[in-house]
Amino acid sequence: MNSENLPPHDVEAEKAVLGSLLVDGDAVFKVASSLKPEAFFIPEHLWIYDVCLRLYQRAEAINQITVARELAQQNKLEEVGGAAYLSHLVASVPTSLHIEYYARIVSRLDVMRQLIKAAGEIAAIGYKADADVDDAVIKAEDVLFAVLRKQSPRYFVSLKEVLGQYFEETEPPVREEQRIPHVLTNFAAIDDLLGGLQRSDLIILGARPSSGKTSLALNIARNAAINQKACVAIFSLEMSRQDIARRLLASESGVDCGRLRLGQYTEREERRIMDASGVLADARIFIDDSPQLRMVEMHGKAKRLHFEHPIDLIVVDYIQLIRDESRRDNRVQELSEITRSLKALAREISAPVIALSQLSRAVEQRMSHKPVLSDLRDSGSIEQDADVVIFISRDEMYIREEDWRKNYDIESTPYPRGVADIVIAKHRNGPTGERKLRFISSITKFEDLEVEVSAA
Repeated sequence: MNSENLPPHDVEAEKAVLGSLLVDGDAVFKVASSLKPEAFFIPEHLWIYDVCLRLYQRAEAINQITVARELAQQNKLEEVGGAAYLSHLVASVPTSLHIEYYARIVSRLDVMRQLIKAAGEIAAIGYKADADVDDAVIKAEDVLFAVLRKQSPRYFVSLKEVLGQYFEETEPPVREEQRIPHVLTNFAAIDDLLGGLQRSDLIILGARPSSGKTSLALNIARNAAINQKACVAIFSLEMSRQDIARRLLASESGVDCGRLRLGQYTEREERRIMDASGVLADARIFIDDSPQLRMVEMHGKAKRLHFEHPIDLIVVDYIQLIRDESRRDNRVQELSEITRSLKALAREISAPVIALSQLSRAVEQRMSHKPVLSDLRDSGSIEQDADVVIFISRDEMYIREEDWRKNYDIESTPYPRGVADIVIAKHRNGPTGERKLRFISSITKFEDLEVEVSAA
C-alpha cells in the first residue's frame, strides 16, 4: 500500500516476489534478467533480492537458510528483521506460480518513481531562465530517454519476424535425449586435440585485439549450428547483432566484409549472399547484444532460452566487458567471480561455454609472440576455472615480410601470411599442443590447412 507522502510502491508485491524465491529458489530464472535489485523500494527487500541473485549467480541453492547465512555474512540479517522476517516472507505466499506477475508490479512502480525523479530534473532544467531553449529541450529529452532505455521497450517488428517466430514456436520441442553429445568445432586441427567441445566445459579463447578471436568463435558457432543442428547462444557485449550477422554472412558467402558493409558487390556476389542468407536463416543461432550485461542477467537470459530451446553451445564476447557489481573495488576479484559464474552456467545448462578474453600487452613485448597462460588479462582465476584455454597467435601481425625474408629461407619457411597458430595451452582432460589454421581476414573465416604441425 502507498502512503500519500511516499513515491509509488507496493510492499506486498515486493514481499510476494521474495517469498516466492524463498519457497522455490528455481523460480529465480523467471525474473533474474528482467527485475533488478534497484527496483525494490524497501532497502531491506533490495538486500534480500540481491542476495538471491548472488546465490543464483554462484549456482547455489536459494532458500531461507542460505539467504539468512549470506545476509549474516554481510552483517545485514538483523537489519532486515532477522530469520523471523524471512519466515514471514515464506508464509506470505503459498506458491511461486505468480512470481512474474508480482515482479511486473515491482518493475512498473519502479518506472513510475523514475518518472517522478525525471520530472524533477526536467523542472530544474526549465527553471534556468538563462539556458538556451534548444539545449534545454535536448537535456530534457536525454533525461526521459534514460528512463526509456532502462525499460528495454519493444518496438515495431516486421511481419516476416512475427511469422518466423510463429513457425519457431509451433515446432516440436527438442528433448534432452535429442541434444548432441558434444560440439565439434569442425576444424580437424582443433577437434583432433580436443575431441570436440565437451558439455559443461569452460573454454577460454584468448588473443590480442584484431587477431581473429571473434571470427574463430563465430566460425565455431556457425559450424555447430549448421553441421550439427546445434542450438547456439551468443552474448556479444562489444559488437552489435548487425555486425555479427554481417561477419557470419561474409564467412558463408565469401564476399568481402567491407563490401558487404557498404553494399558494394557484383550480381554474382549478390547471388552468393542470397544463398548464404538462406543457409544461415536455418541455423539456430540466438544473439544477445546488450552492451552492459551483468553476469546475473546473462545467467537468467541463458536459462530462459534453454527452457525454450535446449542450448548446445554458448559464446561470450568477451569476459572483460561483463560486470559483477558485487566486486567493483577489485577488478581481479570481479573477473574471478565472473569466470566462476561462467563455469557454473556451463555445468547448470550442461553445454560448453566459449568465453573470449583479452590478453595483456606482454605478448607484444617478448621476442616470441606466442601467448602463455600468464598473459590472460587481469587473470585472477580465469586459468584455474577454465577446462580448456586456446590462444590465437599470428606472426604476420608482428613481423613484416621483408624482415622475415632477412631471417628465414623463404623456400623452406615461407612467410606466414594468413596463417594462425592455434595454441591449446590448457586441456584439463587431454593433451595440449599447437595447430595451424588459415585465416582469411577479408571474410573473417578460418579454414584447416592441408599440412598440420604435430601436437606437443
